[in-house]
Parts: sequence; C-alpha cells; structure tokens
Amino acid sequence: MTALVFLIEQIAVGLYILAGVVGVFAWRRLARTQRELRATHFELERDIFRYERANALTALVLVAEFSLAILGIQRVVAPAMRETIDAGDVFSPITDQPFYTPTPAQVIFGGPPIDVGSVQIGQAEVVQVIATPTLTPTPVGTILPNPPATAGCDTPGATLQVPANGMLVFEPINVIGTANADNFAFYRFEINGPSTFGSFVSLRDYNIPVMETGVLGQFVPAFYEPGLYQFRITVFDSTNTLKAACMVNITISEPIPTPTPLQQQ
Repeated sequence: MTALVFLIEQIAVGLYILAGVVGVFAWRRLARTQRELRATHFELERDIFRYERANALTALVLVAEFSLAILGIQRVVAPAMRETIDAGDVFSPITDQPFYTPTPAQVIFGGPPIDVGSVQIGQAEVVQVIATPTLTPTPVGTILPNPPATAGCDTPGATLQVPANGMLVFEPINVIGTANADNFAFYRFEINGPSTFGSFVSLRDYNIPVMETGVLGQFVPAFYEPGLYQFRITVFDSTNTLKAACMVNITISEPIPTPTPLQQQ
C-alpha cells in the first residue's frame, strides 16, 4: 500500500493530464448531445440523446472524483505516510564527541560482599576514566568498488553523504547532506537510470534549506528496476536559477533476502 501511494504521488502530473483529456472529451460529448437534443423533435431520438447526456455527466463526475482522490493522496496521504516512515527511521550523523564508559558494580555470586571502601586504587583526585574511541565516519551501507566519478559535489551549497557514491541501495533510505544558497527557494531530488529512459526526472521538491549536514528527505528505491542510477540534488534560488548541484552514482538492487533460521528438531 505504501509503495502504491508513493507511486501515485510521483506520477500525479500524468494522472492529472489523463483526467483532463478524459474530461475534455466528456465535456465535448455533453455539449454535442445538448445541441442535438434541442434540435430534434422525435421522441425516440430525444431519449437516445438524454441517455448520452447522462453518460457524459457521469464521466465528468468520475473525472472530478478521480482528480480529487489524486490530490488527496498527493497533498495529505503521502506526506503523512512519509512523516511516519521518517519518524521511525531517522538517524543522525556521528559527531566528534568523546563518550564515557561507566564502571559496572562488582558482584561475586556465592560469596560475601567485598568492602571496596578500604581499597586504594590510586590518587584521590582520580574519580573516573574517560575512554577515547577511534572516531569513524557515519556508516552509509555497502559501497561497490570503482564507481563513476561524482559531479558538482565540491561546494557546500549541495552535498550528499547518504547515499554515497557507489552505494548499493535496496530499501528506503534517509538522504543526508546539505542544501542551501543565497536567496534560497527550494531543492530537488532527481534520478536518472534504466527506469527513466536515460534522462533525469524530478522526485520531489523541498522548500526548507539544510545549512548543516542533516536529513534532506527520503528516497524509496522500490519504484525503479535494478541497475546503475545517477542520484542528484539540485538547489534553486528565488529566480528559479540553479545555484548548486551534487550527483552521485548508486546501484539499485532487489531487497536482500534475510536468512530463515532452521527449526530445531
């Protein structure tokens, strides 16, 4: 159901065009039957034209209801479902901060408790031990070797941390990076690959800039057939001028099956 809602949201423009074409034909049919109904004086022909007029009106009502349903999915249902998915799957990049390891209490089973008050462990001012970990970047998933080069990701206006260049994508992911510009208006996700016939198509626009590395939105790969794709973020200003862009290469695959544990006899 989620995949169907997101698919309808992405092809909403095409569905509106289809509804408009059907509505124009129904309107022309209604106008024609109205003219013929006024022109004829034979009762049998008038009954036929009344029947055709009712069919045309029914088609117009169905087109209107279809358009309202698509609008509701695009404006209400899909954003609500996306917020629900984001709330359960959002993660933040690891920051360069130390962490503290607590010292667990010592327990000896089957023996008397140990009086730790008389044990001297060093100088009195030593009250805690801080472990300094080896800091690592935020994990982004499986990176396939030798991916094609990125494009336009050398400016802070548009960067992508997730997906990374060469990343294998098989499930919904949170897109992480930055998107901002002077006189910022919106940024956009675009994709190019086997399912788009070799040209970039727009996925969704966002009108809130992301100044520091954070969640930009979500990408759902289930709508596209497996293969090598180019994923791009573009940033526009208030004059609809492209100010920054970042393109990475990703590989979309089928969901990786999870092993089924064997039942013990």
